Parts: sequence; C-alpha cells; structure tokens
Amino acid sequence: MEEFVPEKQAEQPELTISAEEAAQIQVRFMTQVYGWMAGALALTGGVAMMVGASPELQELVFGNRLVFWALLLTEFLVVGYLGRNLFEMTPNQAVGAFAGYALLNGVTLGIIFLVYTAESIASTFFVTAATFGVMSLYGFLTGSDLSRWGNLLLMGLVGLVIASVVNLFWFNATLYWVTTFIGVLLFVALTAYDTQKIKMMAFMGYGDENVDRKAAVWGALSLYLDFINLFLFLLRLFGRRR
Repeated sequence: MEEFVPEKQAEQPELTISAEEAAQIQVRFMTQVYGWMAGALALTGGVAMMVGASPELQELVFGNRLVFWALLLTEFLVVGYLGRNLFEMTPNQAVGAFAGYALLNGVTLGIIFLVYTAESIASTFFVTAATFGVMSLYGFLTGSDLSRWGNLLLMGLVGLVIASVVNLFWFNATLYWVTTFIGVLLFVALTAYDTQKIKMMAFMGYGDENVDRKAAVWGALSLYLDFINLFLFLLRLFGRRR
C-alpha cells in the first residue's frame, strides 16, 4: 500500500509548555502507570494466595501437567498479543486484557506457595518492592540517557530465556544459579531502563485521554513484568523451601 503524502500540510500550532508543566505531566502520567501496576500486582497476589490456600484449586491447576503448561503457554500468548496490539484496543479493552493477564498469572504463581514458606515469600516480596522502588526512582530522576542500555539488555534477556529453557531439560545446578544471579541483575537494570522509557511516553496522549490511558496501561504492563520476574529470581535466592 502506498503511503499518502499530502502536497501541502496544514500548519499546526506549536505546543509550548514550561519545564514545570512538563514535569507535572510526567508525574501525573507515572502516577497512573504505578496505579495500574499496583492494581495488577494486588490481583495477581490475591489469586495466587487463593490458589495456594485451596487444595481443590491446586489439584485442578497443578494436578495435571498438561493443564499447567497450557496455562503458561496461554500467558505467553496473551502478553505477546498485548505487547503488539494494546494501542489498537479501546481503553476498556486494554484494561480488561491487562487484568485478565494478571489474574491468569496469579493462578500459575500459586505454585510458589507449594514450594516456599509463606514467611519467605512475604519477606522476598518486600525486598523486591524496595529494590524495584529504588531502581524505578533512579530511572525516573536520572539525567543520564539509559537508552544505550537497550541492545545489551535485549541480548541479555534473550540469552537468559535460552539458558533457562535449556536448563529445564539439563537440570544443571551451576547453570541454575548463574541464571538466577544474571536474572536479578538484568531485571534490576530493566526496571530503571523501562521507567525512563515510559516516562518519555507521558506526552504521547497529551490532549487525548484515550491514548493517555492506553499508554499508561502499556507502561504498567512493562513494569509489572519487571517486578514479577525480579521477585521470582530473588525468591530463588531468599526463598526457604518447605
């Protein structure tokens, strides 16, 4: 399909705002992002605890390996679809899809209550929240351009996924701990990187409430994934097994 290029574009009025107004817009936008993220985490945690406390649900979800792997595959498909198509949805559809993913993730994360003690899960959650908070604040406030980290972090993420999949079949203890430490460092860095990237999206929906809301949900999904993955890798380090 050929691209339409008008012969003469209409002049657009320039939008000029002060540095203070720009900062207020970014703070308001990030407040929205953190709000959606916190809501999703609360939903995931609540569902995970419900599954962990119900033998019937545990039997339904984890009693059959095919069911559990089907749920995990569905999660990957849903988050992949969201990442590509969220801006094509209506704001309500975007929020609903994000909530559905958070709920589904809570169902599969219920397994951690069968592996680790509740006390170590709770303490690891607070360690994760503190680490995430510090790195996200750094990403929001730093004047350094973190975009140069992008390619390195992407390569690290791809390598981590490949190594983790290989170790599902190899069961190598050394590789397990190597991927654990790399995973922690990677998602600590991704938290700062993604926060700065999302902060720059604050003006995407300026004057358009629907675009602004979808951008906030997209940002919340990115940080939600960073938080969940950081939590799971830290749980490998600090979690006490039953």
